[in-house]
Amino acid sequence: MVVDDSTWILTFAILIAVLVFDVFVIGRKPHEPSTKECTIAISIYITGALLFAVFVGRFWEPVYGGEFIAGWLTEYSLSVDNLFIFLIIMSKLKVPRQLQQYALMVGIVLALFFRGVFIALGAAVIERFTWVFFLFGAFLLYTAFDLVREYRQHAPKEVGDNAAMRWVKKHFRLADEFHGTKMSIRTGETSMMTPMFLVVVALGTTDVLFALDSIPAVFGLTQEPYLVFAANVFALMGLRQLYFLMGGLLKKLVYLSVGLSIVLAFIGVKLILHALHHFHVVTWEVPLLVSLGVIIGTLALTTVASLVKTSHDRPHEAG
Repeated sequence: MVVDDSTWILTFAILIAVLVFDVFVIGRKPHEPSTKECTIAISIYITGALLFAVFVGRFWEPVYGGEFIAGWLTEYSLSVDNLFIFLIIMSKLKVPRQLQQYALMVGIVLALFFRGVFIALGAAVIERFTWVFFLFGAFLLYTAFDLVREYRQHAPKEVGDNAAMRWVKKHFRLADEFHGTKMSIRTGETSMMTPMFLVVVALGTTDVLFALDSIPAVFGLTQEPYLVFAANVFALMGLRQLYFLMGGLLKKLVYLSVGLSIVLAFIGVKLILHALHHFHVVTWEVPLLVSLGVIIGTLALTTVASLVKTSHDRPHEAG
């Protein structure tokens, strides 16, 4: 897949402009988006991703459109799982509901930055060292195992006082209350950081961990940096609205981590097979249609099973 500089620049400009418009124009005033606002925005972004896949398939080859869909679905699913962590952070740090949109806006910008860095590093490493696919594959298998462990132990990822937050608390004076979206305030001669600054630190550090999971996963489905970048940006679009629209539904997706563990384990094995094929150890690689089938089938089954279980458990809880 050959992507010239003008196509890269145009795609980058359009996607970033759309994301900036959503984050800084639509979301410039902190508020809790309505269900209608969230539904319209998410529908537009999903339609945009599907149209982009059609564009890629027609402009280059259909297989690349399929690779984008597989990467985008995986990244989008990981983003939904990450919303659980955002919910925990917002709850633990007692972020007022009307300020959560601003906090999410900052989180999305940080996520875009860190993913951009990891995409550039990943593409450079893969181009020079094909054996890195063994490491990516092993890391995804470990991540899949960790997700299953968390599910079995009912122990979500720890998002409490990590090293960065402890450092901030040790070296800065902290105010007790939020002051709108301000990161710092002055009281007389003293400058103090607000709780919003702690929220940004928490989101930033978790965004780094999210990128460590997601970038190897999408590189396991396509080695085209152009498609990796587009899949990540499209996965971030509408994440702010999805947070509010699915706030209650997220708690019902009880099997999402199990489904993601299956998808990540599958991609991990696919990466290892790809590396073995490159070194002429095996003669077979996982076809794209198999990848799409596993990803779509697993996520669909996971969602249906989760909703069936929660709807079945509700009457028992009420009783």
